[in-house]
This record gives sequence, C-alpha cells and structure tokens, in this order.
Amino acid sequence: MLAAGLYRPTSGQILIDGRPLDGCYTNAGIVFQSDVLLPWLSILDNVLLPAKVKRLPADRARTRALELLARVGLSGFESNFPSELSGGMRQRASLCRALLHEPSILLMDEPFGALDALTRERMQADLAQLWAKDLKTALFITHDIEEAVLLSDEVIVMSQRPGRILRRFAVPFARPRSSTLRRDAGFYDIVNEIRELFQETGVL
Repeated sequence: MLAAGLYRPTSGQILIDGRPLDGCYTNAGIVFQSDVLLPWLSILDNVLLPAKVKRLPADRARTRALELLARVGLSGFESNFPSELSGGMRQRASLCRALLHEPSILLMDEPFGALDALTRERMQADLAQLWAKDLKTALFITHDIEEAVLLSDEVIVMSQRPGRILRRFAVPFARPRSSTLRRDAGFYDIVNEIRELFQETGVL
C-alpha cells in the first residue's frame, strides 16, 4: 500500500503530516480483508505482536491489549487460538492488534468484506466506538457505498484502473453515529449521488 510506504508511487508524492513519505511508515496500524492472525499464537499474543516488534514495555502493552479486547467484546477469549473463534471475532482481534501501539494512522483494506451482513454491522459499530475513543486518522477502503457513508467524514470515489479520483463527498452527519443513520433521507441522498456517479462512469 502506498500510504504505508510498501510501494513507491509511479509519480507524485505521498505526504504524511505535510512531509514526503520516504520508505516504510512505521506509525501505522493495518487491517486487511483477512485477519492474518498467527494460528499458533493465542488471541492475546496475536494482539501483542506489535509490542514485541517495537519493543514496547510489556506490562503497559498487556494492559492496553486487554482493554482493547474488552472494548470489542472479546474478554474471556484471550487464551483461545484463532481457529476457535468465528471470522468476526478474529477480525475484531485483528483490529485490536492494529491499534495496540497507538498508531497515528489506521489503514484498512476492505476489512469487513468477507463477513456476513450481521457481523459486518457489528464490526462497523466496533470500529466507530474505537475511533471515537482514540480519534485516529483512518483510511478505509470499501466497495460498499453505504458502509463508506456511514463510517466516513469524507468519501473519495476512485475510477477503475488506472485509478483516478473522480470526486470527493463530504459526509456532514454528527458523531457518534449508529446504523439508524441509514434511515435518514440525507444519508441516502449521498449514497444515491455516489451510486449515480458510478453509473455515469460505467463502474455499475
């Protein structure tokens, strides 16, 4: 991902805090579509991985890991292995791992794409709650228009390859938000406007 410094842009620059990104950006937390938990480690040890890589104080990291797991409803599952948890539970643990070292940026690449509808809604609520607590900058990639509008302060619509920014949509709704926002007429005005843009450009 360009924003993590894992790939170099073919042109232009990636700026973080106004400074060009040169190499890997180490103060980011990343959540992928797959949870990518290590199957031989417990859930707690998986969440603690960033602390070991960054050599953070063990006691403080453990306290934060337990707090994060509690906030997403995983208290009592710390000693379980990934194979013993559902897909949604594993992805919640993956989100906790990404937040453990208190990164300044959270990068999320279709993190809820493989989940069923009810689990996906629960994960959206968990993410909104964690975001409200830590106020991280989040770059969230999704193909779900409603999800984008529900979670974002700004939706950036991209074209098909080669990827270009087609339009930016400001999302004006106050936080905290919940799934009831989907019943708001203004919510669907934005959703439909984005959908029409996709239809005009041949994406839909």
